[in-house]
Amino acid sequence: MNMPRQVIGRSKLSSSVLGLGCMRMGDRPDDDAARVLAAAVEAGITLFDHADIYAGGRSEEVFARAVAALKLPRSAYVLQSKCGIRSGFFDFSREHILASVEGSLRRLRADYLDILLLHRPDTLMEPEEVASAFSELRERGYVHHFGVSNQHPGQIALLQASCDHPLLVNQVQASLAHTPIFDHGFNVAMKVDAATDRVGGVLEYCREHGITLQAWSPLQFGFFQGVFIDHPNYGPLNETLRRIGAEQGASASAVALAWLLHHPARIQPIIGSMNPDRIRDMARAPSVTLDRAQWYECYRAAGNVLP
Repeated sequence: MNMPRQVIGRSKLSSSVLGLGCMRMGDRPDDDAARVLAAAVEAGITLFDHADIYAGGRSEEVFARAVAALKLPRSAYVLQSKCGIRSGFFDFSREHILASVEGSLRRLRADYLDILLLHRPDTLMEPEEVASAFSELRERGYVHHFGVSNQHPGQIALLQASCDHPLLVNQVQASLAHTPIFDHGFNVAMKVDAATDRVGGVLEYCREHGITLQAWSPLQFGFFQGVFIDHPNYGPLNETLRRIGAEQGASASAVALAWLLHHPARIQPIIGSMNPDRIRDMARAPSVTLDRAQWYECYRAAGNVLP
């Protein structure tokens, strides 16, 4: 399948508009993992998202064996991993970043990462120390590009001020059932809960600075509480998604992902399914078109109220 591509941040690096998150791959037998990877590649997905903590590192190891089984050339995909979460604390120290990347490369059987993200904000971060680690990783050829995850604009700006190269990515939670990155912008200076600024204007900041927003858990609600597709708490939303999907021969899941893709911020959803059929189904999202009225209809059907 020919999936559309997009440039990541302000760089020459490009990938498919959907990425596959590999958090759950560590729990799969090798044969299953190879089938998952094959389905993603056949669907046109070229970005694969990891973290050093996923399944205690096993997700990276299982992925590497799946790549070997499929004889997938390194140039055929974009490899992204994350570091910074440790047991009970966050760690952006130079030593930990370097050691984490070396461990990920070893488990992935890879010579380099295309992108390294800092996983969760570390309030003890020393920006110059992180920048030093980034520079060393680039000089060694271990990492080509860098970004962050779950950070607000002030945190990104603080780090960027010390870095020689632009931060390309900010990966945040976003879906039709988790809309804080949009809500505050609709409710400026209003006395409603949706006006509470939980994100620091991250949507607009990343658009202004050419940072690609990646959406994790793009079909989930809450903090890993479940998928909203066919969930009884989201009846009106599912009815809307199914109706729009029926008009275009697409599933509710594909329409929900298309809702994110339609935004001019060029949000890149990171899907997490380990089901080959669902991956093929969701890969139809880029072909689904939504007009402005339908985009807002979906937002309201998810329980959001416009002012």
